[in-house]
Amino acid sequence: MTSKQRAYLRGLASTQDAILSLGKEGLTPEFTKSVEDALAARELIKISIQKNCLLDPREVADILAERLHAHPVQVIGRRFVLYRQGKDKNRKIVLPS
Repeated sequence: MTSKQRAYLRGLASTQDAILSLGKEGLTPEFTKSVEDALAARELIKISIQKNCLLDPREVADILAERLHAHPVQVIGRRFVLYRQGKDKNRKIVLPS
C-alpha cells in the first residue's frame, strides 16, 4: 500500500465512528470474527480500545491485520483503522493508483 493510498483511507476514516470496541477480554476468537465480518461488509473499519484493556493499540492493529490479511491504516491514541480490499463484486472503496 502506498502512502497516497494510506492518506486517502485516513481521510475516509476520519468521518467514521468506531464500530467495534476491544475490552478487558482482549483478542478473543469472537472479537476476531467480529472484525472479520465488519471488514467483509465495509472494507474500512475503525476500532477503539477501552481503558481497561491492557493491550497496546499498535500491537492489536498489527496482530489483527496479520490474522485477517488486512492493512493497518492508522493508529491514533486508543483507536486504529484497518482496511481490507473486498472481493471484486463487493468492492466499495477504489484506491487511487
